[in-house]
Amino acid sequence: MSALGDPTRRAILERLVKGPLPVGELARQFPVSRPAISQHLRVLKKAHLVVDTPVGNRRLYAVDPEGIDALRMYFDRFWTQALDAFKKMAEQTSVKEER
Repeated sequence: MSALGDPTRRAILERLVKGPLPVGELARQFPVSRPAISQHLRVLKKAHLVVDTPVGNRRLYAVDPEGIDALRMYFDRFWTQALDAFKKMAEQTSVKEER
């Protein structure tokens, strides 16, 4: 998932897990400009990892629970496949050692 390939985007997402924030407050917490934070948020929003809600004259950004759940399910598939492959390899090694 290329949206999480950038360390700043991962850090923004990790920060938003703690609670919603507007762009300005996020920008104060990172060594990049406000426009850069806005661009990262657009990428995360396009990937369905964050949502924005208008509040007065600003927008609050928060983690999108549905997007995070989809991401978790995506990685769970690979984890399950990796564990199955490891189990199969271990069983084959065990059979060879018994011979």
